[in-house]
Formats: sequence, structure tokens, C-alpha cells
Amino acid sequence: MCSSDLDVVASRAENFPTRRATVPALEEILFEPIPILDHGFIRVIDYMGDDGAVVQAARVSYGRGTRKVSEDAGLIRYLMRHWHSTPFEMAEIKYHVKLPIFVARQWIRHRMANVNEYSARYSILDKEFYLPAPEHLAVQSKSNRQGRDKPLDSARAAEVLNLLREDAERAYAHYEDMLGGPEGAEDDNPGLARELARMNLSLNYYTQWYWKTDLHNLMNFLRLRADAHAQYEIRVYAEAMLDTFKRWVPLTYGAFQEYRLGSVQLSASGLEVVRRLLAGDSVSQTESGLSPREWRELMAALGRPV
Repeated sequence: MCSSDLDVVASRAENFPTRRATVPALEEILFEPIPILDHGFIRVIDYMGDDGAVVQAARVSYGRGTRKVSEDAGLIRYLMRHWHSTPFEMAEIKYHVKLPIFVARQWIRHRMANVNEYSARYSILDKEFYLPAPEHLAVQSKSNRQGRDKPLDSARAAEVLNLLREDAERAYAHYEDMLGGPEGAEDDNPGLARELARMNLSLNYYTQWYWKTDLHNLMNFLRLRADAHAQYEIRVYAEAMLDTFKRWVPLTYGAFQEYRLGSVQLSASGLEVVRRLLAGDSVSQTESGLSPREWRELMAALGRPV
């Protein structure tokens, strides 16, 4: 167990009196690691605010108003429905995340967060690398340059797993050798600087970071990464975060499910197609003003054959 893990365990054992809003359902899992993939996890380290903070921010411009839960839920749904983001920025959450480096490189594209990553300039990385389960080894999709298609057959999957394992093992052995040994350089065996030795490690090695964001930007992250089209290895992190989101702000979570994850956004042309279909008109893709891909997506959303 590394020193940061020991610090987290010690923090969980402490209790602090506070006048700030707390959420019992989230307090139950505070500092607890939620396992993901083969060596990864997320855990909530800290948070500020709750559903009430969103409501309070929305109402500050016109006074106290009412405080009924039903009306709070209605207000939050209104804010979500009309894309009013500022009130959701008044609540924040901080995660400790352990993830493969290639997942971190995707994740960091969500720039509206505060991030502090484990530094291999100062410390030696653990020998932990991600190996996909065989069912997640799939061929390249021909219709989606960013996606996968059907799984590899079992023999080819075994070959790929062996290659991934051998490459990662070899890279780490060379990493240790450049450092001057498993514990780092000795006086009689000078090692390469850690900031240089790290460069040969493969992207499936694990890194860690603290990731702090506000509720608005958390929802932006989850809307994209908890989607069925997101890469599996980042989607499983987003799906685990959805549970922490639900525990933390259940009213906001319900509105998010209704108006983000469970909704469809229509273009002006798409809306016109829907109106014509409701009126009983027959509409084809060529006259719809939609591209073939847009047409397929709209028909899939409406549950209609292409």
C-alpha cells in the first residue's frame, strides 16, 4: 500500500464536525475504492454542496421562495431542461482515480477540471498494467474509425493477450534496468533519471490522479463517457461515477437521466421530419434534408425501420 493509500485510510477513520451540508448516502462510501478493470478504481475524496446548493444558487436572484422537495425537483428539472448551467457549478466533487495511461489521455480532454497526477519524475511506477478480458478484444469497426466491431476469435484473442503481456513485462524490466534496479539506483550502479526512464513504459500501465470538478462539468463528462458509444475502458469508470453522482445529488441525477442520458437532441431538419411524420406524411431520407447517417440515427431514435 502506497503512502497516498495510507493517507486515505487514515482520513476515513476520522470524523469532523461541520455546519456544511452533508449527504449521508455519499458519506457511506467516502474514501472507499470502487474497483474498475483489473487494477483500477475510483473513490470520492471530498465534495461540496448538494441538490440544495443548486436550488439556492438558482433562487438567489429572486429571494428565498419555497423549500419543498417537490418544488426543488421541479426547479432542477427546469434548469436541466433549459440548459441553465451556472447553478450546477455551485457544487463540486473530488475523485481519486487509478486508470491506465491511455484512458487518462482520453479523460484529460475534459479540460474543465482540476487535476493532479502521480509523477513518475519523483516516484517509481508500480508494475501494474491493464490487460483486456478476451471478450473486449475486437476488430476495428469499418463504419466507425473510433470504434470496435465483433470480438476476435479465441485463438487470435489469446495471441493478442500474449503480445500485450510480453510487451508490458519487457518494458517494465527495461524500466527497472534503466533505473539501476528494482529499488532504484545504487551508488555502484548509477541509474537513469526517473523522468527519462519512464518514457518506454507502454500506455496500458496504470497512473493515478486526483480529479476535482463542478457538477455541471461532471455531467458533461458523464453524458459523453457513460454513453454506449464511448470506449469501454473509460465507460466503466463513468458508469461507476454515475452511482456516486446518484448518491450525492439524487434530484439532479434524476433530471440528468431524463434530459441528458435518456433524451435525443433534434436538429431543425430532424424536428421538421418528426412533425411531418406526426401529420401522417411519408418522408424519405433524400427529401428530409438529413445526411444518410443523420437519417439512420433519427430513425433509430424513433424506433422506425430505415
